[in-house]
Amino acid sequence: MILEIQRQTNYSLQPIHQRVSVTFRYQVHFTKGLFQLDNPLLARVMTASENIPKQAIAIVDAGLVSHHQDFIAQLSTYARRYNHAFQLAAVKVVAGGEATKNDPQAIEQIQQLIHQTGLCRHSYVLAIGGGAVLDMAGYAAATAHRGIRLIRVPTTVLAQNDSGVGVKNGINAFGKKNFLGTFAPPYAVLNDCDFLYSLDDRDWRSGIAEAIKVALIKDASFFDAIASSAPALVRREIDAMQQLIYRCAQLHLEHIANSGDPFEMGSSRPLDFGHWAAHKLEQLTDYSLRHGEAVAIGIALDSTYSYLLGLLSRGEWQQILNLLEALGFALYVPQMRQDCLFQGLTEFREHLGGELTLMLLQALGQGIEVHEVDPMLYGEAIAILADRSREQLSVTSDQ
Repeated sequence: MILEIQRQTNYSLQPIHQRVSVTFRYQVHFTKGLFQLDNPLLARVMTASENIPKQAIAIVDAGLVSHHQDFIAQLSTYARRYNHAFQLAAVKVVAGGEATKNDPQAIEQIQQLIHQTGLCRHSYVLAIGGGAVLDMAGYAAATAHRGIRLIRVPTTVLAQNDSGVGVKNGINAFGKKNFLGTFAPPYAVLNDCDFLYSLDDRDWRSGIAEAIKVALIKDASFFDAIASSAPALVRREIDAMQQLIYRCAQLHLEHIANSGDPFEMGSSRPLDFGHWAAHKLEQLTDYSLRHGEAVAIGIALDSTYSYLLGLLSRGEWQQILNLLEALGFALYVPQMRQDCLFQGLTEFREHLGGELTLMLLQALGQGIEVHEVDPMLYGEAIAILADRSREQLSVTSDQ
């Protein structure tokens, strides 16, 4: 009888409903000469919330150091100049590019450094480098003490206009892009355009793909502006690039803040237009493709598929492919075999959860979500891009 009464009581208890609202605020700054002694921006950011000296470690991209061989000394000199704001407890140089996201030991080494230097949750991890290094270091910072303040210093076009300003961190695992990671907004983002001068042409161009992506799904006038400035971007004019980076970062931040799903709890991820194929192509090419180069191919593929579906006009489809080619992007690689590439659709759905949700185009600046695809039509889109690539190679060889 007593057991029966307890059982009835337990079943009659009503669920407790709780709602937790959390507000995140962070600033994305644009500057020049961030580590010059007459630029106090970094020191000001570190002491904005509490005007007392902070501990910090710096995680630096080896690719950056190879182009700026005095950078570590410059960083140390800056820290001594602004020792009233922070003490630089350690500097660690890590591999750049996808190599750092493919190395599980990289995370453990940074967490070990956080432990050894005694950083607390009010200390800082300075992540300085390309998007892959920011992703990896951000994951380490987010998982130590359940979250140490992260200041991102993106040093590539791709990182400054996209990955560096968002709320995601992660590394690759099990042959899948960003399989492990967190949603953890940075404390601040500091964009220094001076770092862009030392990028090679591939890295300069690669980040432009993310700007084209966000323009195609959100802002037709921005797409037109990129097309108009394409010759200046090819000539590596810094003013044109800064305008592109600023508007691209602005559109990404607006989406994160106002889409209603900043931590991607649903099945929709509009900002990943062109990315289901891009992520798979990176893996299929053993990451010889830069992320932005793979995104450009993914944009070309999904735009062509949108055209074949009757969503996108032929004229707009041609504008997209022409712009990508004018900027120097390849639109096809041999690894785009249907049997291999389509595994990316499954992995994309798994990564988001729920039903398959892809962003396609119904006009320049106007995306549309679909939940199923026609493999035969995608195969036709691949064939069209392959034929176009062969024609381009033929014209080039004739010249």
